[in-house]
Parts: sequence; structure tokens; C-alpha cells
Amino acid sequence: MVTRAHITSSTGNAQVGDDKVAAIAGQDLPYGGMDSPWEATYHGVSPRGYIACGNGKYWCEMKLGILKTDAVRPEWVPEFGEYPDMFMALLGEADPELEFRVYDVEEGEYPADMDEVDAYLITGSKSSVYDDKPWIAQLIEFVRELDRRRKKIVGICFGHQLVAEALGGRTEKSSKGWGVGLHTHSFSTLPAWHDQGETAFDVLVSHQDQVVENATGATVLASSEFCENAVCQVGDHILTFQGHPEFVPGYSREIMEFRREMIGEQVYHNGVASLQVEPQGQRVAHWILNFLKS
Repeated sequence: MVTRAHITSSTGNAQVGDDKVAAIAGQDLPYGGMDSPWEATYHGVSPRGYIACGNGKYWCEMKLGILKTDAVRPEWVPEFGEYPDMFMALLGEADPELEFRVYDVEEGEYPADMDEVDAYLITGSKSSVYDDKPWIAQLIEFVRELDRRRKKIVGICFGHQLVAEALGGRTEKSSKGWGVGLHTHSFSTLPAWHDQGETAFDVLVSHQDQVVENATGATVLASSEFCENAVCQVGDHILTFQGHPEFVPGYSREIMEFRREMIGEQVYHNGVASLQVEPQGQRVAHWILNFLKS
């Protein structure tokens, strides 16, 4: 039983330690110090999660587990960091209170307890989800168990495709070829975690594989002419994006330069030209956090 909690704002963080608190925005209150509408039940892994009060949910510190599925080329790391670094920069800017734990699943590293973090994010990878690699098969089984437990998952690019593959869908190399540079994806339906603004958003992409059959029960929320399944959601616990909100234009350019011969001159030049438009990574970051905290 917690005797005291503090909420810094109506959407801020609360410090709690166990299962029940009484709280009001901007104040420290002893348990039982307010009328029943302010009694709150704690949800999540102590000391994280949210407290549900009569007027809504207030979030405590959240810990996000990043499932690392690839390594950045060594010569690029000093400037751009590894993939978890990119996500920590992106999401940490949107929520400085967010905590992170990295698991290198490509090397077989997993949490001892699935509940040692509140949610998981699966990064992008140069691998394909249909590759015959033991670490991919292990990750697929891990995702299936997370789904069974209704644990929150966010999948990005490879992670987007792996969730589909794990839960009854299918990914394959697209006949449309490579998608690179900045693409515009548009929502057909605005979910509650969306900012309810413009339906189109600009995001950096780098992929040849595409989801061709979605996970069982998935809803396609956003798409483009190039990518029909750009943003998908399964229930209230899984959200996936084909695009890379964590990429910055400089990193996107490096990848295109490195793969120039592979992607072809026309696609390369179009991709580089597209970088004149600023990607909306922070907008996507806020959507992800809204989803995780919903």
C-alpha cells in the first residue's frame, strides 16, 4: 500500500510504489486524504505503469525494452549510434522520463522475465523475416508469447514485418522494388492515440520486403501507393510501422549511398532528392508514446 503520490500534471508522471494511491495534480497527498473520486489503482510493474483515477490515467515512469535486431555499420556509429541509440534519442526527446533496456536478440539476449519492462519495441534489420536464421525463429516465438500475454509491442520496419509473420501474416520481397528516402503515408482511420491532425505524414523508409498478408485481426491504419500496409494495429497491444521514425536524413543518405548499385540509379536519385523535406519523426514518436500509455 502506498501512502503518498505526486502527479506533476494531468499528463505527467507520478511516483508510486505499489498498488493503491490517492493523488491530485500538482500535490502530494496522503492515502485517504481525498474523497473517493481521487482514489487510484496502480497498474503495471512497480514502480512503473499508470494510476487510474476518477478523472483519467496518470503515468508513472515507463520502461521500454528495445529488441535490437541488427548492428549499424561500424564507420557510421560515431555519428549516428546504434539502432537502440536512435530510438532512445527519438523517444527520449518526446518523454525524458522514459527508461530503456536493450536486448540484443540477434545475439540471443532476452529478458529473464518478460515483465521486467512494460513494453517492447522491435527495431529494423537488414535481415528478412523469412530468412532461415535461428535468432529470427526465436524472436517469432517471443513475439507470439508477448501477444498471448497482451504485452504492448511496437514494431518498426523489420519489426513491423516480423509481427505480421509471427501472427498469421506473410512478408515477401516486393515486386515494386526498393522504397528509400522520404515517403508519405496517409491514415484512412484516425485511432485514439493519433494527434487528430493531418492524416498524411512524412517518414523515412528503407525496405524492399513488404507485408503482403497482415497478422490475424490486424487493422491497416495507414498506407501509400508504394506500401499498402504502412501502419497496422492488432488489438490494443500491438502497433507497427513500416517507416523509420528513428532515422535522420543523414543516416538515410548513408544507406542509399551504400546500396546505390543495389537500389538502382533512378530510385537512388529520387530518394536523395526527397531528403529536402523534413521527416516527421517526432510526430510519430508522440503517437508511439500515446499508444504505449493508452
